Amino acid sequence: MVLTDTHTHIYYERDTAKREQMMQRCLDNNISRLFLPNVDAASVPLVHEMVDAYPDQCFAMLGLHPCDVKPGWEQELDKIKAAWGQQKTYAIGEIGIDLYWDKTFLHGQVAAFEAQINWAKSVDLPIVIHCRDAFNEVFEVLERNKDSKLRGIFHCFTGNLEQAHRTIDLGFHLGIGGVVTYKNSGLDKVVEQIELQHIVLETDAPYLTPVPYRGKPNESAYLKYVAEKVALLHHTDIEQIAAVTTENSKRIFGI
Repeated sequence: MVLTDTHTHIYYERDTAKREQMMQRCLDNNISRLFLPNVDAASVPLVHEMVDAYPDQCFAMLGLHPCDVKPGWEQELDKIKAAWGQQKTYAIGEIGIDLYWDKTFLHGQVAAFEAQINWAKSVDLPIVIHCRDAFNEVFEVLERNKDSKLRGIFHCFTGNLEQAHRTIDLGFHLGIGGVVTYKNSGLDKVVEQIELQHIVLETDAPYLTPVPYRGKPNESAYLKYVAEKVALLHHTDIEQIAAVTTENSKRIFGI
């Protein structure tokens, strides 16, 4: 059985011994594929360091997180692009729109999002979308840029069933994480109605920790609890969930 965490910031842990323990817990739970998005230029070397240390388990993504899109974001993105070629990159992400903290720079977030979509298309890579309090704005950008090259993952999907189908129709998979285990999230009611071929699993560690560890720092080893919940919702076993979602991730990332 192979489980794939399509979105983890495991590189945030700077203690080498603790990181080794985290990775061992992953392997002990059959989580042997981890995809790492940076968030800004400063985090690119941290991702690359992790990939160098675990080349068979960790895979890099590159992008500028919407919360790091500030005036002058073009220069920050140029620094990230300069890292292209230093390490094999499997997606452009995480990118998107976040209006939870600040709505004043929406035009900048949209511009950065579209610039990175165009970058992804130019290098024929999927994108990994961050969306918080911005479904309409994200969908507007995606629909404006829709073509055969636009594809990827809607990271940390927490929308309703209509939004799920709209995401799938745009050529994206739903990234399902710890929120699906939360009692009142409503995401479980959506996931049980979505065919497994449209789903990938993720943790977003160290955030969004699943039950039974909610309230504590998340880690990729806890992906098994997400997989178990999805298995329960689809009346199957974790082995089937692992097989289908890992195969989905291989189609998306090409590895």
